[in-house]
Amino acid sequence: MCYHLPGLSFVGLSNNKLNGQLPSSNLAQCSELRVLSLSYNEFGGSIPKEIGALKKLEELYLGHNYLEGQIPKEIGNSTMIKWQHFGYNNLTGVIPREIGNWYFLQQLNLQFNSLTGSIPMEIFNLSKLSAMSLLQNQLSGNLPSIFGYRLPNLEYLDLGINHLSGALPSSISNSSNLRRIELGDNKFTGPIPTSVGDLRFLELLELSGNLLVSDSSSPELSFITSLTKCKYLSILVLGDNPLNGIIPNSVSNLSTSLEQLNATNCKIKGSIPDGIGNLTSLILLDLSNNDLNGSLPATIKDLQKLQYMDLSMNKLISRVPLHFLCALNNLDTMNLGQNQFMASIPKCLGNLTSLRHLDLSHNRLYSAPPEEIWNLKYLLELDLSSNLLSGSLSYAITNMKKAYWVDLSTNQFSGGIPNSIGDMQNLQNLSLAHNRLQGSIPESIGKMLSLESLDLSHNFLSGSIPMSMEILRYLRHFNVSFNNLSGEVPSRGPFINFTAESFTSNQALCGAQRFHVPPCPNNSAHKLRTKKLHQTIFILLGVIIAAGVLSFGFVYLRYRKKDTLSSGANLSLVAMPERISYFELLQATNRYNESNLLGAGSFGYVYRGTLDDGRDVAVKVFNLQVDGAFKSFDVECEVLRNLRHRNLTRVISSCSTPEFKALVLEFMPNGSLEKWLYSHNYFLDLMQRLDIFIDVACALQYLHCEYSTPVIHCDLKPSNVLLDQDMVAHLSDFGLTKLLGKENSITYTETLATLGYLAPEYGLEGLVSAKCDIYSFGIMMMEVFTRTNPNSEMFGEKLSLKSWVANSIPDGLANVIDANLLEESDEYFVEKLSCIGSIMKVALGCTMESPRERSSIQDVLVALKNIKLQYMSPLCSGT
Repeated sequence: MCYHLPGLSFVGLSNNKLNGQLPSSNLAQCSELRVLSLSYNEFGGSIPKEIGALKKLEELYLGHNYLEGQIPKEIGNSTMIKWQHFGYNNLTGVIPREIGNWYFLQQLNLQFNSLTGSIPMEIFNLSKLSAMSLLQNQLSGNLPSIFGYRLPNLEYLDLGINHLSGALPSSISNSSNLRRIELGDNKFTGPIPTSVGDLRFLELLELSGNLLVSDSSSPELSFITSLTKCKYLSILVLGDNPLNGIIPNSVSNLSTSLEQLNATNCKIKGSIPDGIGNLTSLILLDLSNNDLNGSLPATIKDLQKLQYMDLSMNKLISRVPLHFLCALNNLDTMNLGQNQFMASIPKCLGNLTSLRHLDLSHNRLYSAPPEEIWNLKYLLELDLSSNLLSGSLSYAITNMKKAYWVDLSTNQFSGGIPNSIGDMQNLQNLSLAHNRLQGSIPESIGKMLSLESLDLSHNFLSGSIPMSMEILRYLRHFNVSFNNLSGEVPSRGPFINFTAESFTSNQALCGAQRFHVPPCPNNSAHKLRTKKLHQTIFILLGVIIAAGVLSFGFVYLRYRKKDTLSSGANLSLVAMPERISYFELLQATNRYNESNLLGAGSFGYVYRGTLDDGRDVAVKVFNLQVDGAFKSFDVECEVLRNLRHRNLTRVISSCSTPEFKALVLEFMPNGSLEKWLYSHNYFLDLMQRLDIFIDVACALQYLHCEYSTPVIHCDLKPSNVLLDQDMVAHLSDFGLTKLLGKENSITYTETLATLGYLAPEYGLEGLVSAKCDIYSFGIMMMEVFTRTNPNSEMFGEKLSLKSWVANSIPDGLANVIDANLLEESDEYFVEKLSCIGSIMKVALGCTMESPRERSSIQDVLVALKNIKLQYMSPLCSGT
């Protein structure tokens, strides 16, 4: 590697797409090398033992690759190493004890590998070590009793997700600079040593998922008392340990900086101390699934910053309404389910407009729910099941138009189901089972197009099952058993997959034999009824379409009165489908862990996350220190909340505070077109590339021509085209988007998109029109079929991707096309070349210098579809 460069001291090649094996030959000649940085690449193979010959090496970064095999013991010969990172690879075997020779080491990073065995004792002699992360390996054994004596400078310790066992050493307090301790998901036993309280700089203590118990000498959790000396403690996570003790009153003396207290499933007994109200910085309080009893302390009202409260699955009791909970104005999640509350629901809960998740299930709540509850219009989940609630279902329930989960089952509700229930069009799960409901099933349920589960069983419902429900394409679970229903069971749409259990014990249902009901009478009256039902469906569809048109008109008129997007107005987010709190995003992304990072852009970062309901999402976090980030967030919110198309990335939620802004988007498991284009281990064939451009063209046609106000994306490029699990393309990243008014076909901007894709008039004058997207679309087509970036170094002042392609037609096209697509030995070489030539002609028509001469998106889409038909013919059947 250092051949001809014996004096080389720094090699920095991180954050590229380098692959193959790490260089090993000639490493001995790199005698002056001090920094070797190869992280964030695609290197495979093993770590070469020859690195041990680099006697002056101080920094060694090999993380975020595909390295495998064992860490060679010879690496310990590089005794001058201070900084090291081997994390996020596939390394196996034991940690070599020779690492103990790195006397000057300050950071040891081996996280996210498959290392086995115990932690070598020699590592505990590295007195200069400030950070050690061995997270998510398969390490076993105990921590030595001398742990803290040998690591006086340690500030960060993460040994989570391993198989470590034994007691936590009390000597840990001698590592007096420790700020973060993460030992979760291991097999540690015994009590939590009270010496942790001597760590005066401690900010985070994460011990969840172990076998830790309380000190047998006291019924109280004495280590909590010791932690009151840790004045900087902000996160305390103890969940899933059999602590089996009582929360001491000293909990009130914990740090006023404490933001998270999690002790779920810990067998904690006794009552919640009144002093809990002193923890005024708490954002999360989770004491669920314990043996807590007594009443809920009224001092909880002082936790004004609380966003997440879960006290479910305990034995808490109250015989009076819990009005003091209404003071928690920032609460996003309130879960008091599976306790012993015996009172009515307080009306003032309707004032908690920040609530998104409310669970009061499995208590003994009685009386009718207050009307104010239904006014929580941003509520996403409501679970009041298994109580003694009564009265009729209020028509105001439909105010909760954002809700996707409502469970009112196993209560004593009576009366009918409101006809307006169909207005809850985001609802995915609705359960009204085991009540006393009467009357018919409303036809409007056929408007609930998102519905996946509907349970109306064990009521007194009569009449027929609405035929309008045949259009509910997502309905997977349906139960109307044990009612008094009659008439024909629908047989189309989702009903194709339902079984007899969904309809058992009704009065006079008829229909298909598979439902175990008698056949319907074949007479004219029955035919007339069926015809009327079908007419109802068509009428209902007409109403839905008309409502959609009116909604679009309303949105348009509303925003015509405001400044356009380009003015950077302060835009409301009330139309976003659902809200997700800052804390939920923090949990979903594992605190924005590096391992969840999907990519970075001009205005921030995108992380993969998993929500509590199991959904995988992409979380786009805006870097508000970057100029234009606020405006970009506003623009994306405004655009994405109104646009609906199968080839546009769907927005799920937003999270916005003055200090934090993020969008939660549909996760695309196959990543970006850019990844598939330039990564060596991915490949797109000719048909897949063509399909992707047809998808993107469909999205552009919708944006330019089919939406009420023409939308210009302004930043088309492969990294902004995402692929779902079926390789369907979705256009994303609308941070630079512009809207055109009806009277304007062009607008002006000072914000430029990515160089190389810009139309001439956009780059030189800032003039934006639909033809700018067409130009970028053409450049992107050239890039994808040549596998050459328009900003490649091969293009100088006199050559560009566009001119390179244009000059190759017709005779030299084979020389510029991606070699992976065309091989001269291919049986269909001529036919494929002809098809790609047709595609390149479309691309050139998109990239004419004059906007007037460029193709329209309608013409482009027709041309691409015709090329696909030609390619699918026998003439072009080779792939």
